[in-house]
Amino acid sequence: MAQHFSVHPDNPQIRLLRQAVTLLEGGGVLAVPTDSSYALACHLDDKAAADQLRKLRQVDDKHHLTLLCRDLRELSTYARVDNQQFRIIKQATPGAFTFILEATKEVPRRLSHPQRKTIGLRVPDHKVLQELLALHGAPLLATTLIPPGETDPLNDAQEIRERFERGLAAVIDAGACPSEPTTVVDMSGDGIILVRQGRGDPARVGL
Repeated sequence: MAQHFSVHPDNPQIRLLRQAVTLLEGGGVLAVPTDSSYALACHLDDKAAADQLRKLRQVDDKHHLTLLCRDLRELSTYARVDNQQFRIIKQATPGAFTFILEATKEVPRRLSHPQRKTIGLRVPDHKVLQELLALHGAPLLATTLIPPGETDPLNDAQEIRERFERGLAAVIDAGACPSEPTTVVDMSGDGIILVRQGRGDPARVGL
């Protein structure tokens, strides 16, 4: 049975988030709140956890996974961006945007897109998730929590726990999320391509 951590959305209990970090570091997959919807998240360097995350979503290695970062200081470690790209990304972070970027060699090959060598990266604007990332001290590997065969993400923590209790280590319950996906922007090649219109306003990145 997945553990259930009920935390305040604006002033989360650090004690509970530390317990969640322990589960992440032990290889667990967690359901976490974000500024767009709930997501599945795990330790970046844990292959078994990443495989479990993909299994829960029933997606293969061609499905873009996203790095949840606390801020842009971690950007250059995992993605190659020029000065202009950095300025554009800075204008839209933190926020409900996912940027598809050229991956650096620091990103394990199994985590980047197998043909394109790209990675999704975002800085969420959510107090609970920001505190979790700070306590963890590194980015988390994540994907939107959309059940297999469905199109909309789950937004109720209790339902998530009931439906995924056998696959999750814990659910961090901070109440309902906006339940709208991120805006996905591809900056891995020349120019900027809007891949998906979501909660983030494309005007923030000049689109």
